[in-house]
Amino acid sequence: MGSWHIIFTLGIFLAAGLLAGTLGELFRLPKVTAYLLIGVILGPAILDLIPHEHLEELKPLTDLAMALVLFGLGNHFTLSRLRRLFKRVLPLSVGEVLGTFFIVFVGLLLVGESPGAAILLGALAIATAPATTILVLKEMQSEGPISEYTGILVALNNLISIIAFEVIFVAVFFLQGDSAHASVLPQLGHLLLDIFGSVFIGVFGGLMISYGSSIIKGSRRLIMFVGLIALALGLCRTTGVPYMLTFLAMGFTVANSLAEEDVPKVEAELYPLTGFLCVLFFIIHGAELKPQQFIEAGLIGGSYIVLRLVGKYIGIFIPARMRGEEPEVSLWLGTALFAQAGAAIALSAIAVSRDPVLGGHLQTIILGSVVFFEIVGPIMIRQSVLRAGEVPLIHAIHHTAGDPISEFQSMIRRFLVSFGLLSEIDQPPDQILVEQLYRKNVKGIAQTATFNEVISFIEHSHDNTFPVIGPNEEVVGVIRYQDLSNTLFDPKIGSLVRAADLANNLETVVYPDDSLARVWSKFREGSYDCLPVVSREQPHRMLGVIRRWEILKYYIKGHRSAQNQDGK
Repeated sequence: MGSWHIIFTLGIFLAAGLLAGTLGELFRLPKVTAYLLIGVILGPAILDLIPHEHLEELKPLTDLAMALVLFGLGNHFTLSRLRRLFKRVLPLSVGEVLGTFFIVFVGLLLVGESPGAAILLGALAIATAPATTILVLKEMQSEGPISEYTGILVALNNLISIIAFEVIFVAVFFLQGDSAHASVLPQLGHLLLDIFGSVFIGVFGGLMISYGSSIIKGSRRLIMFVGLIALALGLCRTTGVPYMLTFLAMGFTVANSLAEEDVPKVEAELYPLTGFLCVLFFIIHGAELKPQQFIEAGLIGGSYIVLRLVGKYIGIFIPARMRGEEPEVSLWLGTALFAQAGAAIALSAIAVSRDPVLGGHLQTIILGSVVFFEIVGPIMIRQSVLRAGEVPLIHAIHHTAGDPISEFQSMIRRFLVSFGLLSEIDQPPDQILVEQLYRKNVKGIAQTATFNEVISFIEHSHDNTFPVIGPNEEVVGVIRYQDLSNTLFDPKIGSLVRAADLANNLETVVYPDDSLARVWSKFREGSYDCLPVVSREQPHRMLGVIRRWEILKYYIKGHRSAQNQDGK
C-alpha cells in the first residue's frame, strides 16, 4: 500500500530507527534487534506501511552497508595478528564448521529431510551474519578473546559456507543425474573464477585506497574511500561475483599495505557513514522478514534451528576444552556465532534460480529460520560478551531485564535527567565498587615470556602497564613502557631477557570490593593508566584490570550532570 515518494520512506525509516534505538535502550535490547523489530512492524507482517518497490529500490544502500561492515572487519586482519591467532583459532574453526555441518546434515536426515536438501542446509548452516555480529560487538565495546576470535570466525564461516555450498550443489546435481558430467568441471571452474575475481577486485581496491590515503588529505579522503568501495561493489554486482569476499580482501589489503597507525583512521572516517547505513540495513531487512515463514518452515525449519544452535555450541565447546582454552571461550564463543542472514539468504536465492523446486524448499527454511536467528542472535551475542566478562559490569547493568514498573521508573528518571532535574549518576564514587567497572577477561604476560613475546603482547594492547603473571595466575609484578627502553635499543640483551627480568615490584593493586573513590586516589598517586584487580581470597590472583580512562569517563558524566543542575 502507499504511493508516496521514496524519500518519504527513507524519512520513515530514519525516524523509526531513532525511535527503535531509544526503545532498545529502554527495554535493554541490542540496537540491532530493536531495528529489526521496528522493521518487522513497518513491513507486511504487521502494518504493511512500506511499498514493496521501495524496499527493492533501497537495496543498493543495504549492499553498501554490508560492504562497509566487511571492509571494516577485514581492516582488523593484519598478518601479524593472524599469525598470532592462527594456531588458536584454526582448531576452533575446524571444530565449529564440521560440528555445525554434520549435526545439521545428520539431524535433518533423521527427521525425514531428503539427502540433497539436508547436505545443502548443512553447508548453509555454517554461515554467520557479519553485520549483525560485528555491530553488536562494537555497540558493547567488548574486549577479550571471544570478541577477537568471533571476528575471524565470522569471516571464515562465510567463506567456507559459500565454497561448500557451491561445490555440494554441483555434486548433488551430478549424483542425481540432473547434470551431465561434462558440466561439472565448468561449474567448478566458474566457482574458482568467482573466488579469484572477488579477491582480485578486493586486493586492487585495497591497494588503491592505501595509495590514495597517502596523497589525498582532508574531507576528500572520505569521498575516495566511498567512491572506491562503491566502484568495487558495482563491479561485483555487474559481473555476479560474490562481494562478501571482495570487501574482506579489500580490508585485509588496506590493513597490511597502509601504515599501521593510519589503519584506524580509515575506519574512524568511515564509521559515521557505516553506522547510518547499518540502521537502514537492519530496518529494511526487518521489513523484509515474514514471521509467517517461520511457521511455514514446519518441522524441518524448527529442526534446522535447533540443530544449528547445537552445532555451533558443541563445535566450539569440544575443541576449546581439548585445547585448554579459557572456560569463557568454551562456554560463550559458540553462542556469539548464532546470528544468520546475508550469506545464507543470498545462497538460497541462487539455489532458487538454478532449481526452483529444491531451491524454493531451501529458501523457505532459510527465510523462516532467519526470523529467529536475526532477533535472538544479537541478544545471545550480547549475553556472550557480558557473561564472559569482556564488558565492564556497569555496562551490563543497563542491559539486564527488569519488570515493567522498574522500566517505567527508569524512563521517568531519564526524562528528568535530560532536563537537569535529576543527577545522571545517583551513586557517589564511594559507593561504586571496582567489580562494577573492571574488565574481567583480560590476560597478563607470563613471567617466562621471551622479550619478543612481551613486545607482541604490548603491540596488541591498549594500555601502558602490563601485569606479569606467575604459574598460579598470581600477579608477580608489572611492566611499563619506560621499562623497555634500554632493552629495545640493545638487541643482544633482548635475546636473553624474560618478562620476569623486566617486571617491577608490585606497588599497587586493587580489589573488587574497593570503592571507586579509593581507586581513583591510587591513580592520582602514580602514572599508571591501568591497575591489576586481584582477589582477596587468593592473594594476588589476577581477576582483570581497571583503567584510568573508564573511571575518568564516569566522573565526567557526573560533572556534566552537576553542571546541568547548576545551570537550571
